[in-house]
Amino acid sequence: MRALIVLAAGAGASLLSLLLALTFGSVPLSLSDVLAGLWGVSAGVPHDIIWQLRLPRAFAAFACGGLLALAGVLLQALLRNALADSYILGVSGGASLGALGAITLGLGVAAGNAAALTGALAAIAVVFGVTFRGGKGNEWNVYRLLLSGVVLSAGFAALTSLILVIAPSAQVKGMLFWLMGDLSYADSPLAACALLMLLTAGSLAIAARLDLLALGDGKARSLGVDVTVLQLMIFFGAAAATVAAVMLGGTIGFVGLMMPHAVRLMGVTRHRLLLPAAVLAGGSFLTLADTCARTLMAPQQLPVGIFTALIGVPCMLYLLTRRA
Repeated sequence: MRALIVLAAGAGASLLSLLLALTFGSVPLSLSDVLAGLWGVSAGVPHDIIWQLRLPRAFAAFACGGLLALAGVLLQALLRNALADSYILGVSGGASLGALGAITLGLGVAAGNAAALTGALAAIAVVFGVTFRGGKGNEWNVYRLLLSGVVLSAGFAALTSLILVIAPSAQVKGMLFWLMGDLSYADSPLAACALLMLLTAGSLAIAARLDLLALGDGKARSLGVDVTVLQLMIFFGAAAATVAAVMLGGTIGFVGLMMPHAVRLMGVTRHRLLLPAAVLAGGSFLTLADTCARTLMAPQQLPVGIFTALIGVPCMLYLLTRRA
């Protein structure tokens, strides 16, 4: 019953965050303007602001936050480590390196996204190749996954710093925005929203096996779970969610680490309810953070990653104190 209440609260918070994202901005709108614009009752500036600017960005922020939270839940189940988050695979580092390389060469947004995707896929290929040892005794080693992801992230971070040092000064600010999270170019969120729904549905289909995996590999095998196949499914699901989130909003930290913890501290532990609750919480949280990022110093926009930390840290500390 408590878990269902948390899930219902998450759904309500999602609707509220989307409504606030449509209301606040460099041009504040009243609630009546928002409702009239959504239902097509009125035309003009409010209607155009809602449908052409704020609604696509609000859905992009929600999808990005949901994907990061989903990846966090999956990786924490895979590694059985509460400190695992969506960027531990080195995927964000590979995407960052590709995107910054495209910016340095003066390529457009589409080419930048393609370069980020290429870097992310390269990171996934390296981590998977190191982690999964083929041959006569196929073996999936989660400890090797963790170490290879950390090592690869460190290497990508060094190359990213090198690009920042040698890049023209006129391009550095745009690079820093991308590295700290920037949803200003996320004007086509439909693909990310569809992927979020698909990955969430797929994760719910294996929720019972995720609960068994939390008991340990040996216990899960004794209960009939094909642990290796399940671990591969989790790995590629988390990687896909991370790649989509990074391509949509850059490298936005803290969401994948904090949201699963916040939901667990509210009493939700079984993955059947933890997964959708974390997705709703992550989407709501990043939507609110993005609203703050484009409103507080409007018309100037700030990197959304700043607000995920500024909002998330005190909230997490409060939840931990309340739990204690």
